Amino acid sequence: MDIKGVKRFNRKKGMRGERLAAKYLKRCGYKIVERNFKCPFGEVDIIARQGDVLAFVEVKARSSEDYGTPSQAVNRQRMERYINAARFYFSGREIDCTVRFDVIEVEGKEVNHIISAYTT
Repeated sequence: MDIKGVKRFNRKKGMRGERLAAKYLKRCGYKIVERNFKCPFGEVDIIARQGDVLAFVEVKARSSEDYGTPSQAVNRQRMERYINAARFYFSGREIDCTVRFDVIEVEGKEVNHIISAYTT
């Protein structure tokens, strides 16, 4: 498979993972506020609300653990981008809530929700 084919495959896998994660969150009582929120700091996969909690959710999909668990791909740089994206999201908005940063791992059809995966 050439590089374009690999990128296309990874993009489809990522989109499938995000769909599964959004369905999972809805079943758990979350309201999806935004999907694929884009800002100067990058893209947030899902912003979801449950009660007074607004969760910024990074979705990581993998087909195997050959290179570690999906959540291990969330490095310090990615965390900083999500934190800055959250700051950007709140600029100019008055939202009273608790902010949380979650990671959802998707492996096959299995979903693992890591609540408060990291903090600011």
